[in-house]
Amino acid sequence: MTQFLTWKRQKDDDASATRAEAARKQANDITVGTVQMNGRELFTHQPWIFDNTLY
Repeated sequence: MTQFLTWKRQKDDDASATRAEAARKQANDITVGTVQMNGRELFTHQPWIFDNTLY
């Protein structure tokens, strides 16, 4: 049982590290402008686009 728990913990840590690295790379690519942003990312990084007081 302890082998399984050790393996599971290691697998979860690896998955977490992979997700964190992917998120960091995505944020870096958005900053540089090499990838297209989705709506949520656009709202987060450029909220002035959604300002309706200009109309």
